[in-house]
Amino acid sequence: QVQLVESGGGLVQAGGSLRLSCAASGLTLRSYAMGWFRQAPGKERDFVAAISLSGGSTYYADSVKGRFTISRENAKNSVYLQMNSLKPEDTAVYYCAAAYTTRTYRNQKDYDYWGQGTQVTVSS
Repeated sequence: QVQLVESGGGLVQAGGSLRLSCAASGLTLRSYAMGWFRQAPGKERDFVAAISLSGGSTYYADSVKGRFTISRENAKNSVYLQMNSLKPEDTAVYYCAAAYTTRTYRNQKDYDYWGQGTQVTVSS
């Protein structure tokens, strides 16, 4: 059974940092592109960042470019999202997802497995 479990969310002041982790089990992580998405209250779930199988390519939403960094450790079956210079508009539930095949990395429909999400709240 495939499981993706996010952790590291919490409450932080604007300008602060958080590091999200996603621990995968039941799959071989190096065979999957990985992504982070987020859903703010009353809004649709949006793409945040993604990383290729080897980690050699990364992709970011314009809203987080330069502030967030996605990385992966295939040997640990883990993916991370380092979030710096957080803003109140970054407040959302953050989801980790795994895609066996994707060309765009940004399309949610390409992702096969999803975690339950972790709440990130940024206060002003």
